[in-house]
Amino acid sequence: MLRLSKHACSLLGTIRIVPIFLSVFHCLLIDLSAQERITLSYAAPGGANSIWNIAKEIGAYKKRGLDAEVVYIGSTTLSATALLSGHIQAGMVAGNGVVNTAVAGGEMVLVAGFVNVLDYELVAQPSINSAEALKGKSVGISRFGSVTDVAARAFLAELRLRPGEDVTLRQVGGAAERAAAFTQGAVAAFMSATGSIHLLGEAFPHRVLIRTADLKNSPPFPWICATTTRSYLTKKRDVVKKVVTALIEATHFFKTNKEPTKKIIGKYFPTANSAYLEDNYTTTTRILERVPYVTRRGMEVLVAEARKTSPATKITVNDLVDDSIVREIEQEGFIDQLYAKK
Repeated sequence: MLRLSKHACSLLGTIRIVPIFLSVFHCLLIDLSAQERITLSYAAPGGANSIWNIAKEIGAYKKRGLDAEVVYIGSTTLSATALLSGHIQAGMVAGNGVVNTAVAGGEMVLVAGFVNVLDYELVAQPSINSAEALKGKSVGISRFGSVTDVAARAFLAELRLRPGEDVTLRQVGGAAERAAAFTQGAVAAFMSATGSIHLLGEAFPHRVLIRTADLKNSPPFPWICATTTRSYLTKKRDVVKKVVTALIEATHFFKTNKEPTKKIIGKYFPTANSAYLEDNYTTTTRILERVPYVTRRGMEVLVAEARKTSPATKITVNDLVDDSIVREIEQEGFIDQLYAKK
């Protein structure tokens, strides 16, 4: 019987271990190389925009093979520029940004719509407790034709008030300017992003007269959307599908995990107080789409508006919206399975 020395046995063990180590190392390399690097953007730290960061926090990108960097770009115009330049591959660009880019010759496409209404509320002086009390007074918006203008007119229609007759719409400016005009008494009410009133402090007397989630017939508007370029979608459709799937999972997490969701929002929005987080969560849950198709009716309105100022444009809704990824995910049963989980 052949006997091996201790040194020989040790060497033999090493020889046996090396292939195993190399095999594991090789698998690690394969795993790392399988991670597709992608940069995504979101447009605000709270509300439905938080699904981009929630997807990262819960590992929804990673488990689909995406090494995703999520960056904040607080402007649809800047987000569109970042997409067209290739600095980001997909991100939150609302429908009006996609239409404006198309009119200017850019090629972007909406692949999913997670909120298809404008997320606003009409903040009024405490003494204004009804539609009747708002008659003869003014409402502050940013400018005519803006999203605040669209939302204000929808709110007034719900309250059975006529802009220009019962109520005056005043162009005031951005959120800070509208809040300042309100405190100074220049307007009796103003348009504010849902829940943002809580960020102005407790010494800000007000009444929320109506908000988007209260509307029976909210005007369709492609607001919180997943957008990419047509060329990237053609080359990397599988990657875009993974992003949309991850965001659908993040939406489900948002709707079914209140406190963890508020904690994640607070991580990326450290100045948000508890009142804002509670109010914003409750409202956002009501308007987040379970199956995120982009509203085509809303896009038709935006395209029609674009043709008024650019009659020569030939763009159509089909040029700007690609439903195929959401339809595919829905038909595969992923969404039903997700919401069937307890």
